[in-house]
Amino acid sequence: MKIDGREISSQILEDLKQRVEKLKEKNVIPHLYIILLSDDPSSVSYVKQKMLRAREIGIKITLDKENPDISTKELLEKIEELNNDSSIHGIIVQRPMPKNLDEETIAKAIMPQKDVDGFNPNSKFDVPVALAILKMLNTIHPQNFNNWLIQQKICVIGKGITAGKPIINSLQKLGIKPLIIDSKTNNRNEILKNCEIIISAVGKPDIFKSSEIKDGAILIGVGLHGEDDGKFHGDFRENEIQNIASFYSPTPGGVGPVNVAMLLQNLVKASGAIDNHPKND
Repeated sequence: MKIDGREISSQILEDLKQRVEKLKEKNVIPHLYIILLSDDPSSVSYVKQKMLRAREIGIKITLDKENPDISTKELLEKIEELNNDSSIHGIIVQRPMPKNLDEETIAKAIMPQKDVDGFNPNSKFDVPVALAILKMLNTIHPQNFNNWLIQQKICVIGKGITAGKPIINSLQKLGIKPLIIDSKTNNRNEILKNCEIIISAVGKPDIFKSSEIKDGAILIGVGLHGEDDGKFHGDFRENEIQNIASFYSPTPGGVGPVNVAMLLQNLVKASGAIDNHPKND
């Protein structure tokens, strides 16, 4: 069964829209500032989705397209200005960044209270993609969710800094020790065949096939890659796994929309919303 990311996202955004309206009654307009440093197609597409959804629910969004050749020093100066601007509640430097920039230094420069992407080690927020996956899994098993999740054998394919690593970290915070598959993993097939939940964050085609996974497994695809048809595709082919998996995320319409919604949820929290919901709701 498909996990409908668009439907999950629309429910989150409707709730956020109401929160934004209440903030505006207090003369607070949530404001997200995005610095874009490349023409990477997936980044540009993702930024467009952020802007579209933000405007739909009344969030102010500023897109700042900077020269890819900007130095780390220049970018740090820009971030410092934004940190000191009280009208801006969230700051994002869209990844991947040009190789001439020090991503770790830049992440640490963003004020923890404004780091809605969650890459600063001291950030007040969890990384949206990790929140998105937990939200999607929660829709599958809403009762006693944490207890259920801890009992599942989970593997994460890929440990990149934008998706795999923060997903792994978020699971570990919940007391889960996910199995990790990367290019150096020797017992890959054994891990895949024994896991109830597989989260793939690679961004390449055919990361695994139906014959490699357990019957009834839950498959979450985070990675994106472009193909000759000009469209973005996920790490696995839906037509191959749909009769084996109990639940799976489609591409498009899976993790992506929920990722955007969780980012905007972080922003609303950053802007001063009173939020009594659980952290991973």
